Amino acid sequence: MNIKRAKEEIKNTVRAYLTRDKLGDYAIPVIRQRPILLIGPPGIGKTAIMSQVARECKIALVAYTITHHTRQSAIGLPFIEKRSYKGTEVSITKYTMSEIVASIYDKIESTGLDEGILFIDEINCVSETLAPTMLQFLQGKTFGNHKIPEGWVIVAAGNPPEYNSSVREFDIVTLDRVKKITVDVDYQAWKEYAYEVGIHGAIISYLDIKKENFYDIETTVDGKEIVTARGWEDLSRLMSVYEKLDIPIDESVILQYIQNRRIAKDFANYLDLYKKYQTDYNVDAVLAGKISESGVEKIKEASFDEKLSVINLMVSKLTSVFSDAYAKDLYVHDLFDVLKEIKEKFAKAQPSGSETAHILSDKILQIEEDLDLNAERGLYEENQVRSLKQVVMTLEGYRQNLIKKDQLEPEKAFRYIRASFSDDTTKRKQLIDKGKTNLENAFTFLEQAFGESQEMVIFITELNANRHCARFIRDNGSEKYDRYNQALLFNEKKEALLKDIDEVSDLADML
Repeated sequence: MNIKRAKEEIKNTVRAYLTRDKLGDYAIPVIRQRPILLIGPPGIGKTAIMSQVARECKIALVAYTITHHTRQSAIGLPFIEKRSYKGTEVSITKYTMSEIVASIYDKIESTGLDEGILFIDEINCVSETLAPTMLQFLQGKTFGNHKIPEGWVIVAAGNPPEYNSSVREFDIVTLDRVKKITVDVDYQAWKEYAYEVGIHGAIISYLDIKKENFYDIETTVDGKEIVTARGWEDLSRLMSVYEKLDIPIDESVILQYIQNRRIAKDFANYLDLYKKYQTDYNVDAVLAGKISESGVEKIKEASFDEKLSVINLMVSKLTSVFSDAYAKDLYVHDLFDVLKEIKEKFAKAQPSGSETAHILSDKILQIEEDLDLNAERGLYEENQVRSLKQVVMTLEGYRQNLIKKDQLEPEKAFRYIRASFSDDTTKRKQLIDKGKTNLENAFTFLEQAFGESQEMVIFITELNANRHCARFIRDNGSEKYDRYNQALLFNEKKEALLKDIDEVSDLADML
């Protein structure tokens, strides 16, 4: 299965394991809660999905890469303890608590979450001295003498032997005690994630054309050449920052992440083309409504790869605008909720305004403490964290300006805050209006160039696959999107029906 399906399967398993019956006991007894064994190629996102599952299930997460541990850190250090058996005193060996088990209790204490996931990565690549401990861990849910606390689901991950020469095969006894999930490389599943986290548009566009270059691990005379999903994501983050700093991105930079000379060179060449298309078609101007006849005619005569690249450029630009609009919308709503509380406290404050600055300071401290706690718990998505950090900056700005302007009297203070908030709501509306206009202009350009052809189908399909685009359209509407999407859904149903008819006809002929 692909990584998206694997995530859902793990999430469903966690929910099932943590479901309790009417008596408060786990519906599936702990002894029957098989550890999940996730086997798949390196760099496809096995580790990344664990934090997503924990956050969505609202439970804690403790993650370890077991190859970084020795036998002593995994099971604890030995010490001698005196015991008496039938009147005879003997010395026995005991062990201090495993660092891994102790970290679970630390997480429970710091987050207040009693349930969670213990994720052990690279479990089948451990040293010979640690291998028996890992088998004991999977079979008995213990490290040394210490059991994993109830309410903690074990998920282990490893690579197939073809990707790692140090992989150890599990025996039948161990495999019969785990829930094994095998994950395969799947570009389309990764692409949904790529849109969600903002992978650079050039990378998505390139991989749409060269899907075979998404993932590749091979051994050559010069050593291993590695291209993984992790490599593309890390390269994307670097590219975004390099572009802001106006630092060139060439083949040598790409090769540091996409460690295959052929693919790195191919992507470097495509990146130059991608930038050229952006200039040739002036995509920013098109989305702003400046559609030239020459641009329309040019794309009509272009190769399919060039058309696909321009469509992806448009989707990338739209995604950026839609993301900004969503971030601003989230921030405005978070700030509004905070200001409602502050308004109530201002109404009870002394007319002298002596409490005003303290009210703002206390609220800032409360939000910061909430952010710290939920960062430890891992329960906030990145956009929620950024929004609340922006709220903190805004409140601090209010506090400093009110002191500077000597407007601490509650009524005056809130009048100033309300005016500032009004500016934020105006900017929010401007971003939404810009997104709606850009989307309308993109449809106009594509209509003039292609009409209701396969290129329009590709554009609609990309909007549907892109979480940022789909959310913006859902919240703000688009008449043209609705029309073309309905046509797309109708054609898909028609094709499925015709396929069913063909299959029935083939069966009838056989009979």
